[in-house]
Amino acid sequence: MMDVPTANQSQTPCQPWAGQNGWSPASPQEHPCNPLPSFYHLNLGSPSDQRTCHDHLQASNQRCQNDIASCRNNTPQSTLYVNADQCVQPITPDANLSSVVPAVSHERNIPPCSLPLMNEGTLPRKPQQMPFYSPHSPYQAICSPFQPPYTHQGLLNEPQSSHQKHLSISSPSFGQCVNQSPQCTPQPAFERANVEASVGYTHSHASPSSPIQQQPHWTLSPGSKGTINEFVPNATPQDRDITPQSPNSESRYGLDPELLPSAVKVIAEDRAEWEGKVFVSEPFSRLPPLATTSCLIEDRGNASPFAIRSASYCVPCEGQAALLSRLPLGALVTPLAKQTAGEKPLPLCKEPECVMGCGWCGASMCPAMSWQDCGQRFYCPFCGKLSEVPWQHYQPTKGVEGVRVDKDTRPELSMGSYEILNSQKGEPAALLIALDVSASALRGGHLEFATQQILTLLHSLKREDGEATSDVRVGLMTYDSRIHLYDLSPALSRPHMLVITETDDLQLPVREGLLVPLKDCKDGIDSVLQLIPQFSSECDDSGGVPMELPVKAGLAVLQALSCPGKLLIFHTAPLIEMGHTNTSSGFFGSNKPKSIFQPSELAVSLAKECVSQGCGVHLFVLAQQDVGGAWPGHIPYLTGGALYTYSHLQGELDRERFSTDLKRIVETDTGYKAELRIFVSKDLRVSGCYGLFIPGPSPGQVPMATLDWLTTLAVELAHTRALDEARGVAIQAVLSYSTQTGDRRTRVHTLTLRCSRHLQEIFRQYQAQTLLTFYCKKLYCAVLERPLQELREELQTEATEALASYRKHCCTASVSAGQLVLPQYLRALPVYINSLRKSEVLLPGLRSSVHQRLQQRCQVLSMDACSTSTHFYPLLLPLPNCPNREEALRCSAASLEPRGLYLVHTPLTLLLWVGTQVPVCTLVELFNTSCFSSLPSGETKLPVLDNPLSVSVRSLINTLNSQTPCARKLWVVKQGDTCEEALQRHLVEDKSPNGGASYADFLYHLHVNSVRLLQ
Repeated sequence: MMDVPTANQSQTPCQPWAGQNGWSPASPQEHPCNPLPSFYHLNLGSPSDQRTCHDHLQASNQRCQNDIASCRNNTPQSTLYVNADQCVQPITPDANLSSVVPAVSHERNIPPCSLPLMNEGTLPRKPQQMPFYSPHSPYQAICSPFQPPYTHQGLLNEPQSSHQKHLSISSPSFGQCVNQSPQCTPQPAFERANVEASVGYTHSHASPSSPIQQQPHWTLSPGSKGTINEFVPNATPQDRDITPQSPNSESRYGLDPELLPSAVKVIAEDRAEWEGKVFVSEPFSRLPPLATTSCLIEDRGNASPFAIRSASYCVPCEGQAALLSRLPLGALVTPLAKQTAGEKPLPLCKEPECVMGCGWCGASMCPAMSWQDCGQRFYCPFCGKLSEVPWQHYQPTKGVEGVRVDKDTRPELSMGSYEILNSQKGEPAALLIALDVSASALRGGHLEFATQQILTLLHSLKREDGEATSDVRVGLMTYDSRIHLYDLSPALSRPHMLVITETDDLQLPVREGLLVPLKDCKDGIDSVLQLIPQFSSECDDSGGVPMELPVKAGLAVLQALSCPGKLLIFHTAPLIEMGHTNTSSGFFGSNKPKSIFQPSELAVSLAKECVSQGCGVHLFVLAQQDVGGAWPGHIPYLTGGALYTYSHLQGELDRERFSTDLKRIVETDTGYKAELRIFVSKDLRVSGCYGLFIPGPSPGQVPMATLDWLTTLAVELAHTRALDEARGVAIQAVLSYSTQTGDRRTRVHTLTLRCSRHLQEIFRQYQAQTLLTFYCKKLYCAVLERPLQELREELQTEATEALASYRKHCCTASVSAGQLVLPQYLRALPVYINSLRKSEVLLPGLRSSVHQRLQQRCQVLSMDACSTSTHFYPLLLPLPNCPNREEALRCSAASLEPRGLYLVHTPLTLLLWVGTQVPVCTLVELFNTSCFSSLPSGETKLPVLDNPLSVSVRSLINTLNSQTPCARKLWVVKQGDTCEEALQRHLVEDKSPNGGASYADFLYHLHVNSVRLLQ
């Protein structure tokens, strides 16, 4: 096990508001911005102790110079070899940081430290000229031309400090090594290795008395691929290409963000390798393409990574190794993942003809089963027991491996994914529409548009074979403080309204005619929908309408007819919670700690009933709700539905979005009354399952009301005993569900993975996007019970310890403390972790409303790996030069130029940033205006113009919108405009408006603390 120093118990208490801004209240209040709150500063104590620390620094520098002289005499050329799967980059920015890396304490265990931050920035100095910081002068003010006065303005939302503490570090050595010439006499150089991308470090020195000193920058060394990077200590500023950066983009440690590991580069490299190609998924296969890469999957015994994607494709044999890696063990499961165009459809087997699975644990038949006794019995890897084969399904085996002779003709024996059509058939799903006809809805004036859109959609529905009118059963009801049901029986001359006034105990007066096939009741529905906008208000809704009322009524209709379905609620009146009193069920009525993310007990109880019935609730809120009202999204999201909000449907953009959302909900293929079961090898167990659902009796058994092709869950695994390296690991996801027509089906996904006892091999088989999605689902589920600050610290600690573990156990080459070492496929993990850590859900900003955070949490929890990674690292696309996804830029303000147009795409947001110096011809072609000041900002729609630029941009926007779970409005953000903060939240490599650290600063602290753990 890795030795982790214990935390210092004597820490200075923090201000109470510090935790609200994302910083640990346990950390000393010293620095304006601390990206790593869970690690503490080291208190130097008395002046004599500080003098001792200063003397230690002098001695350390002397030893460093002696080591350099020894290397110069003994080594003809300074070369560092690193494994090909490691990304090693220099992380020490300048010599002044020799005052900030902690020294080793011989008296007590010292926790990992956050580095001290200067008021005016850090300045490079020679090691022997490092200033001594007096305890009477906690701030050492040093001016720099690259540290403008706006630095403190960007730190208003972060904890301020009154003391600055400094720790010693062995400073980098200086020199020059010209690697192109073999006759070069090696000089002491800043040590680095070049494997993925060579990084050159250029540093200019000034005399101690010089009033102006230059901060260091990293620059790419030309022609340095595969060689030692050139270090030029006397380079002038004119010799370097310095990119102007915004205040939020700058690193306080002098790091050049452009030279840090890039998520954009990782995605581009994977696309270049796999885009449009075929990945063969077979047992014990290699690492698959990233979730953001579009490729074809050929199933040869392993499920598609788009259906079940393991966190690591090489599982540690022992639980001790899994704990040592500090990385989670689990998988992402998307049971109804769609097949990519060009792939073979999922094979369908009839239940009587399919070979039965294990009779002991219930696992389905799959290629992971091994056959014995000439095919009479098979071994189940999920329970470790033998099962007899019924004589109807017996076939002999052949070869040494014991493969059945009919393997190639049976999908359950040869395919990682297949589907079983069960003999039992259930009731077809229904579509139930509930419309709010309260006084607020009738005054709003939007009911006429909503009913027209519903009517148009119903007329456009077709049968599954594409002919005639759909035979889906449809029901209709309206409500205010009462429930109005409609008998749509074809035998009636016109529909009959049934009014229910006793809503506390709903009793349906009739059952027949409440759900009728659309082809038989089209005329009746038309007449009712046309009359609804003409209703007169009979009830006063000033007190609001309980949001559970239409849910209870719709659920009662489905229960009476014993069928699943979708319940579409169109609500306008102010929302209140049903039965809201001052009893212990309220938020403040109990001593038990509660979170703002927790649903009420009534909402959970009602959602459980919907799950057991297979009722998915989709709620359309057609009016802007008052701030502080009840959030109505708990029941929809817990039942596989969603919440959609609009502003009275008055604007054209809201109406288009409403129509798109409504059509997408009704036409999306959905599974009803589903149950997901997870089976794993007998030496593993399912320790947790994370997603939008109501927990079942065990973590490996999840009931769901409805789900679609985007619904993704994260499954966490744990060891029960050591794994057999020869057998590997098998993970199986079995989904039982009903289709729209009532067919009962079972979809099976099986994944077989390798095992290894080598920690280095395990680290190589992780992917950053998969880890991001896993961490996101786990933490977003944990916010129901645990404090946000604790979750942020835990995430940061796990990432730090994982880097330390890889550095200690897997780095085969000797690297200095100033070098960043990352596994090849985890290069983007730090930027993903930082983006997740400072997201609005975990770190709320000053302008973040509770409803927005609740909505965003549920939307992100339901996303798959591709959408999740795009949400936390948006696509920044330059326009009009290259409107395609392959030309994405890094999400930083430094990527934006005043002469450019940039499109920012996430699954929930679409922004178009317009620079102040965009050519007039571009404005005319895209916006049909020639003046930047007259360009409208905010929600807008691009005009339809007949020119190549307009056509290509609108085509790109339509393509991106087709990949999102909900319709989005296009926001135009002008440079310098007040709404530019909306863009800043998506520039995840910069310091965020809610106080989150920049990527460069977070990575620096992550590296320093991981190195500190090994000391």
